[in-house]
Amino acid sequence: MNVGWNHLLPVSGKIIVIEDDPTLCVLMTDILSEIGVESCAFETADDALTYLLEAHGHCPLVIVDQGLPGQIQGVEFIAMVRSKWPGVSSILTSGYAIEDAMIPPSTVYLHKPWALDDLVLAVATLLQPGYPLQKA
Repeated sequence: MNVGWNHLLPVSGKIIVIEDDPTLCVLMTDILSEIGVESCAFETADDALTYLLEAHGHCPLVIVDQGLPGQIQGVEFIAMVRSKWPGVSSILTSGYAIEDAMIPPSTVYLHKPWALDDLVLAVATLLQPGYPLQKA
């Protein structure tokens, strides 16, 4: 897959992707790989939180669906991560309408179905502010 964007500036750590739709999860991790970013995918926020708490290294960004199986939903996960690691950026996705008041501050919201370029731009905006990506 060629996403048509030049690579991001070097990113330290792995981006956490939490998506219970296997096809969409693979698409997101493939897009991130294409722009030069490592990621680690989970089906539930519960599993992702366990992974982060086990200190598997720095995580600069989480991309999380709102409606997930398990105990923790997307907005709750973002709040938990921010309380422990305030510098972690976040992207929230959902196929359902979410009220603006529910979206955590400084979180980019992508309504499904989002365009591939929307995801790439959201990642770049959060991880390298002031350095916009250029189309290849």
